Amino acid sequence: MQEGYAYYQGRPEHLSKWERVRERLRAMYGEAIFKSWLQPLRLANVKNGQVMVTVPTRFMREWILAHYADSILRFWCQEDQAIHSVDIFVKAEPVLVNPAAASESKQGLEAAMLGIAANEDKPLNPDAISAPLDPRYTFDNFVVGKSNELAHAAARRVAESGAVVAGGNPLFIYGGVGLGKTHLMHAIAWQIRQSDPVRKVVYLSAEKFMYLFIRALRSKETMAFKEYFRSADVLMIDDVQFISGKDSTQEEFFHTFNALIDQNKQLIISGDRGPADLEGMDERIRSRLGWGLVTDMHATTYDLRLGILQSKISKMPHVHVPQRVLEFLAQKITSNVRELEGALNRVVAHSTLVGTTVTLESTQEVLHDILRANDRRITIEDIQKRVATHFGIKLGDMHSARRSVAIARPRQIAMYLAKKLTTKSLPEIGRKFGGKDHTTVMHAVKRIDELCKADKEFADDVELLMRMLQSAS
Repeated sequence: MQEGYAYYQGRPEHLSKWERVRERLRAMYGEAIFKSWLQPLRLANVKNGQVMVTVPTRFMREWILAHYADSILRFWCQEDQAIHSVDIFVKAEPVLVNPAAASESKQGLEAAMLGIAANEDKPLNPDAISAPLDPRYTFDNFVVGKSNELAHAAARRVAESGAVVAGGNPLFIYGGVGLGKTHLMHAIAWQIRQSDPVRKVVYLSAEKFMYLFIRALRSKETMAFKEYFRSADVLMIDDVQFISGKDSTQEEFFHTFNALIDQNKQLIISGDRGPADLEGMDERIRSRLGWGLVTDMHATTYDLRLGILQSKISKMPHVHVPQRVLEFLAQKITSNVRELEGALNRVVAHSTLVGTTVTLESTQEVLHDILRANDRRITIEDIQKRVATHFGIKLGDMHSARRSVAIARPRQIAMYLAKKLTTKSLPEIGRKFGGKDHTTVMHAVKRIDELCKADKEFADDVELLMRMLQSAS
């Protein structure tokens, strides 16, 4: 991992573009997420089409790469068509805080939560372990449709029961990216904390659970770690699939799970697939996750998407978006709710910043990249089949761990094309290639980019595959 990009000393216009990118990120993801994850980003350099930004910790870097890197690159490309990549590096920033004010500083609390490098060896702060809740994610703001009504009903039942629900422990909610799992998790936590503040609710992502466990091992605080989590009345773990393949973390999670069940405490877990389909997860854990109530969230329907947009725009009293624009967005952007809401935020932000009226024509212009991506509808399976046929290898080689160049290079090309031609995130692409890590996908994309620049014949071959896939879609 490279480090050393401390601050920006380049051209002023790049700083202006960076500020516009930041404002688009703020509009797309909201103030809470922006402050927690995106505000600490610092522009380090812009050179030869490559943007370099820094973050203070490795944990933040991995999280941003997994969840926000695609949007950062897309917004940079809209500002400057010469940009082809955004690289994120770790650069610890010194914490210069008035000690008397530190206990009252919200930023200090966030720094403690994220484990800023300067504080990584300090004892765990129990009050900073549970993640902050997004005030927008409540039951009142959740739009119910056929695709999510069972998950919503189960979530409300657990949240309003005041005790462990018989047959609903654990509650396991699963579904694809951006369908509302995290919204329901936050809504449950808000409801319990408001209706029964005595109950200790601990909510965090599986990634943060793993990070804190590793930190506890390093600082020899495993007993404090165990006591904290096993004293919870309600333990909520989001995106449990992120501990797949992490044996030591899974072992601790397994024992925490059993201890809480034995104490008749409530567990609420979310994942991107059902317990039986969690590859790389210990069989004991998969079995226990399926013990209670398992509910899934399907792909959204047109009516649900339109309802979500109408609900969101009703909370923007000073903005007028014509009904035909909302209907157009609901029809065209079908991938997930997060992208749908992000598209509406972009349309509203453009209207507000430029001072123009929202029309169907302006919406199509502002969202041309998202609309083009949704119209393509090329799947990763389509790409794998086409690339395997083109290079004369077996389709199964796309999912294998074989590293011979004859196999690895076509697999890298397929990952590269999946990144270019679909809206899937890096972790999603990696899972389609035999459970590869998102960093493997990043390396593949970067390697193919380099080869295309260095070898015209190779670039023509990749371009041919891209055109064949686009013409077939």
